[in-house]
Amino acid sequence: QVQLVESGGGLVQAGGSLRLSCAASRSTLGFAVIGWYRQAPGKSRELVAALNSGGSINYGDSVKGRFTISRDNAQNSVYLQMNRLKPEDTAVYYCYAQLILAAYWGQGTQVTVSS
Repeated sequence: QVQLVESGGGLVQAGGSLRLSCAASRSTLGFAVIGWYRQAPGKSRELVAALNSGGSINYGDSVKGRFTISRDNAQNSVYLQMNRLKPEDTAVYYCYAQLILAAYWGQGTQVTVSS
C-alpha cells in the first residue's frame, strides 16, 4: 500500500503562485508514473502534470508554460509549481502514483484562485 499526502493548497489571487507538495510513503523512483490531476466542481478529473519513469513529462494543455512538475527522490516527494494562476485553475488537486499493477491517489488539496 502507498500513501500520498498533498499539501500547499490555499486561496490566491489571479496572477499569483502556489507550490503543491506530495509526500509518498515509499521511494518515488519505483513508480511508473507520478504526478497531479485536478477536479473542478461539476467537471471530470483531468491531468495537470505527470512524470514517467523514463523521465518524460506530460502537461495538460491548459497549464503548459505556467505549471512545472518536479521531484525530489531523497524526500520521496513530487512538487507542482503553479505560476500565473487563473480563476479557472480552481479545483481540488490530487497527487497520483502508478505502479505496474496498482494506482494510488492522495486525499486532495483545494486550490482556489480569486479574480
